[in-house]
Amino acid sequence: MATTNKALSRLIGLSAAGVATGIAYVASIRPWHMQWGATPEEVRRPLPGDELIANPKQVSTRAITITASAAQVWPWLVQLGQGRGGFYSYDWMENLAGCDIHTANRIIPELQQVAVGDRVRLGPEGYPFYTVARIEPERAFLLRAAAPEGQEPPIDETWLFYLDEIAPNWTRLIVRNRRSFTRSVGNLLMWRGLVEPLHFIMEQRMLQGIKARAEQPG
Repeated sequence: MATTNKALSRLIGLSAAGVATGIAYVASIRPWHMQWGATPEEVRRPLPGDELIANPKQVSTRAITITASAAQVWPWLVQLGQGRGGFYSYDWMENLAGCDIHTANRIIPELQQVAVGDRVRLGPEGYPFYTVARIEPERAFLLRAAAPEGQEPPIDETWLFYLDEIAPNWTRLIVRNRRSFTRSVGNLLMWRGLVEPLHFIMEQRMLQGIKARAEQPG
């Protein structure tokens, strides 16, 4: 009986700790990482592509200040993608999933021509990809992932890279992700419990990687 009571107490304690951790994540950690680096005005600000997903289940707006002009940052954005300039994040983590990412440390001239409809791959053929949905040179680079027209999308998502040059050689890079998916317990656990934190880790590193490259001399 004593052993049973100890086991029950331990189970209750673990359950309480799990609930407390979940509450702390939802109340403070999640709001922090979903708006990392962004000002309240940037979080509220309408941006290109917002209208494509009217009622998203997830929205993140993250930002970083880069000591460079928008023109200097732009080339790093348009060469994003697997088989291109990479994602300026943790290549080793992406390659654990077989993504074959090799991030560039220079601007590659032959990758600077990009057009609406082009694919930005996350991995080799067969892996998910984004499609370039909108280009405003030196201002907005919008990617979208969605099911083909006429099909019920398991996911509909936009990923925007927006440059706001607030002063000469002083640019805010704002990255907004809007995602819609069929609401279910499994999807909520997957997208909010797993994908959100992982996406933050990778995107935070990406912002820092773009900043370091755009600010490098020469």
